[in-house]
Amino acid sequence: MRVLMFGWEFAPIYSGGLGVACAGLVKAMVEKGAEVTFVIPKNPNNVKVKGVNLISAEEGVAGKITIKEIPCIAQPYQTCQEYQETYKLWKKKNPNASPLYGQNLFAEVMRFAEAAKQIAKEIPHDVIHAHDWMTYMAGANAKKVSGKPLVVHIHATEFDRTGGNGINQDVYDIEKFGFKAADKVLAVSNFTREKVISNYGIPEEKVQTAHNAIEFVEPPREHSFISKKDRIVLFLGRVTLQKGPDWFLAAAKKVLEIDPNIKFVVAGSGDMSHAMIEKAADMGIAKNVLFTGWLNPKTADKVYKMAMVYVMPSVSEPFGLTPLEAMRNGTPVIISKQSGVSEVIQHCLKVDFWDTHELANKILGVVYHKELQEELSIHGTEEVHTFSWGKTAEDVLSLYGKLRRRKRR
Repeated sequence: MRVLMFGWEFAPIYSGGLGVACAGLVKAMVEKGAEVTFVIPKNPNNVKVKGVNLISAEEGVAGKITIKEIPCIAQPYQTCQEYQETYKLWKKKNPNASPLYGQNLFAEVMRFAEAAKQIAKEIPHDVIHAHDWMTYMAGANAKKVSGKPLVVHIHATEFDRTGGNGINQDVYDIEKFGFKAADKVLAVSNFTREKVISNYGIPEEKVQTAHNAIEFVEPPREHSFISKKDRIVLFLGRVTLQKGPDWFLAAAKKVLEIDPNIKFVVAGSGDMSHAMIEKAADMGIAKNVLFTGWLNPKTADKVYKMAMVYVMPSVSEPFGLTPLEAMRNGTPVIISKQSGVSEVIQHCLKVDFWDTHELANKILGVVYHKELQEELSIHGTEEVHTFSWGKTAEDVLSLYGKLRRRKRR
């Protein structure tokens, strides 16, 4: 099976969960005999994107994975305003250059989509796979050129990113176009599948769930910048509306009213980072809240291990890989019920994201009760080892086969 895949990031070069999920799925597919050409934007070296942290690849991806790069200054999770800042920076550094890049985010997405036409002509493939809205137009263009079946993969809808308030109509329209143009839509959870069906009017039989999984790594050594005596409650993820950092701080306030010696760590960056620092100060809890900024995976694993409990209070989470990462490191987890991962893990505590009183109670319960800590840690670690990208890869490859046979009829 030859797969032409479009994505916006691919680990080890990534800034969020999308790149991790793409890499995990592709590697598992290759292990099962697939050949994948992964088409990805490449940020020019002279443009440093504000708020985006990229891990440089130390070595190429081995096996039957070909990474094909298209020069592009748009980045994952970037807002229209952030893109404008990036574009202005590029123009300032290249004042005499021809207008290579799009003057706004959507123009850049369309430029990427135009490049997909030539790629589809040049690269032999049996099926096309596009991840999230920024590549849907590229996938549709490739389908027009080659006539091969198109699978679009939805990792987060515009309703998730905005919490359902003030959605960007242009993004919504591209998502809906992609869903309609596709031969099949893959959603990362049943939670997301229902949103695609109800919010975009897509037939139930066209949308299939493919849960995310996790890769396993060598356990990290202990980190020293936080004392072993500190009782740490951890938030790790993008600091955006979708992830619920404001609800995390609200629960922290309630916990600290009971026990002022607990420390809260907010690890990650995003468009709400500055506002959350100010909010912690306004709430009078700044001395108990540490904002680390973005962490690379090795450091993140160390911080997971230092935490007594990891909290994911997402407002609307299509899946959520971070609880699996925490469980992989033996850390007890508390997750919002408004998440796709809550469908598939049992050895955790679950709470409505808005119920900060109950979230505070659960945090204190884990911190104070060693038996509960050990129960969640031991059984959580056992449970997460049952997750495998291999099963998801099998399901996706099976879907490819069905679509290819359907096209031949």
